[in-house]
Amino acid sequence: MCERIAKGDDELKHRLPVWTPHCAEFANNHRAIADAIKPLNRLMLDFDEKGHTDEIVKTLTIDHSPLTILLIEESVRRGTHVLVELPDGMTPETAQQLMQQATGFAPDAAVKDVSRCIYMVPEDHTKYVSPKLFEVSEECEGNFSLTSNELKSEPDEQERNSAPMFKGIPYSSIIAEWWHRNGGEPAEGERNVKLHKLAVNLRAICDNKKEVLMQVMPRFGLTDAELKSVVDSACKEEPKGVSKVMQQILDALEMGIPSDEIDDAEATAQETGVKVNVKALPIGLKESLVGVPVSMHLPVLCGVLPIAAAYADQVTVEYCDGNTQRLGLMSIIRGEQASNKSVVKNAVDIWKRQLDEEDALARKREEEWKERKKGRKANEKAPEDPHVLIRVVPVTVSCSTLLKRFKNAQNHTLYSFGEELDTLRKTNGAGSWSSKYDIYRLGFDHGEWGQDYNSDAAESGVVNVAYNWTMLGTNGALRKCFKADNIENGLSSRVLVAEMPDASFAKMPKFRKRSDEDVARIQQAVSRLRSYTGLVDTPRLRRAIEGWVEQKRVEAAKDIDHVKDTYRKRAAVIGFRCGVVFHLLSGCSKESKACMEFALMMAEYCLQQQIKAFGEALESQFLDARDEGVRYGSNHSIFDQLAPTFTMDDLRALKRGFCGEAGLRKIISRWYRDQWIEKTDRTHWRKLGNCDV
Repeated sequence: MCERIAKGDDELKHRLPVWTPHCAEFANNHRAIADAIKPLNRLMLDFDEKGHTDEIVKTLTIDHSPLTILLIEESVRRGTHVLVELPDGMTPETAQQLMQQATGFAPDAAVKDVSRCIYMVPEDHTKYVSPKLFEVSEECEGNFSLTSNELKSEPDEQERNSAPMFKGIPYSSIIAEWWHRNGGEPAEGERNVKLHKLAVNLRAICDNKKEVLMQVMPRFGLTDAELKSVVDSACKEEPKGVSKVMQQILDALEMGIPSDEIDDAEATAQETGVKVNVKALPIGLKESLVGVPVSMHLPVLCGVLPIAAAYADQVTVEYCDGNTQRLGLMSIIRGEQASNKSVVKNAVDIWKRQLDEEDALARKREEEWKERKKGRKANEKAPEDPHVLIRVVPVTVSCSTLLKRFKNAQNHTLYSFGEELDTLRKTNGAGSWSSKYDIYRLGFDHGEWGQDYNSDAAESGVVNVAYNWTMLGTNGALRKCFKADNIENGLSSRVLVAEMPDASFAKMPKFRKRSDEDVARIQQAVSRLRSYTGLVDTPRLRRAIEGWVEQKRVEAAKDIDHVKDTYRKRAAVIGFRCGVVFHLLSGCSKESKACMEFALMMAEYCLQQQIKAFGEALESQFLDARDEGVRYGSNHSIFDQLAPTFTMDDLRALKRGFCGEAGLRKIISRWYRDQWIEKTDRTHWRKLGNCDV
């Protein structure tokens, strides 16, 4: 591409990758002044004179430079880029004057802000690199604070037109994806036809403006007059809005999904009611989805979030109700046999590496202690228990051993991964399953649990339970573990359930391996989570979750849906904690919009999956009825179906005998308290206008 650009094919320049020399990180990867998280005290200078790069390199690196040089490279069109470190107090204008005096060449006079981007160049164009280039320390952050109102001069035309965008997506990326989905770039003899079709589809996102099309359209050798003819022809056709293909391209680019999986993404979004925006995910979560088919994104996220939360075990957060919480999370990934649940295990194994390595050393110490204890003489004193910290325990661990691990946990959270939920169910001997139920429920709220035995052989004590886990299992195993008589004890509402896609008669899914870089970034994410301590304040996230849980309360109240009303409360807590993990991984000073969207998505998905998995069993316990009742969705709620003036008989008829008299009176009382209705006489009620809170 660079060779073709150097020969005069300038349009290809806009397809080169870019980097931002003045800022190390932007919120949500959105390149804008307002979203700059790590601005750098650096300045990139442009020398437009062609062919003088080697001369400038010699001047600045051999002779004494007035500034610290970080990078010198030759641009694709043979100009020169010089990146310098600005000393404290030095303005960009002063730096430009010093560089002109040192080199004899005048750099571009425009001072660019922190959102400036530079096109990348081939390796042989890079002439000098200082090791300091890659040092993004606290000392070098935050001093370059120019805003758009502080620019000393307007950017030149080349800078303004360098990377046209549509809603943050470069047109060059949109066009590249268009060729990918439409048979590739034009071959000889089909240039005008393909360019015309492209222009017809681009015009809808260019606001039907010819000048914008002229700016973003590739040329493939066309002159301005020839390209204008193509654009004029395309704009003569009746505008029809964004085509389906173009919308799919935009969705794919926005969510970071490969184009060949966008259809699966749409089907998954329709089935689950939520859509994962991969592009907006923070470090660790994004790499967990690398190579994973779109239909399995949510199960993988639900699988890794409990261990991610376990790493952030020194963090406390304030919830909407004012209480502080720890990040307790438990998830069950369910699916029929051969539904590729192992894709979750593969991701969790990478997240678990640091704990596994530390536990291996601790277990070795414990085994050595056991051997010394076993091999001691009869009159010899037993060696002292090393009280080792082991954080990863099998799901089949006995309650006594689990209590010992809790006592030695040093305020850390334990974690378990179970490949087969049925294995856990089979540990139901001697009441151990009921005890595990208590432990899991208490772990969600960091509650106290213990046991007391009058024997040295059994572990005794009382501990605060900090225990996260992820389990895989079939639907049959889930039903056996969560029977009708034990769903109501509260564990079902504390579990984040995810469902693998139905693999019946489906083609074999295609997986791709994560690169070493992806694995390394997950380890960076782990280290970042482990570095946080103390109270993390998330006021924006609290407000978002509080609004969501209130919305679900209104829906449940209109439906008289006790199941939704029960599960919405802890689904909100689970979504909130997932949002906190997202926030910690993002490293932002405050919760981003993407963070809040992620938390609400997880809360909604959790609620729907809990209702789907456990709703019928829970509802049968709430109501004593022969036949299964009908639960209406929020768009067809019972409240909305009632006439403006109604009686108890009208309400009773809608419930079809499914709700008892006490339940009907309770919901009428709540509607009245919330000022949704008023009583007009002894038997009639009237809806009020403020019922759509």
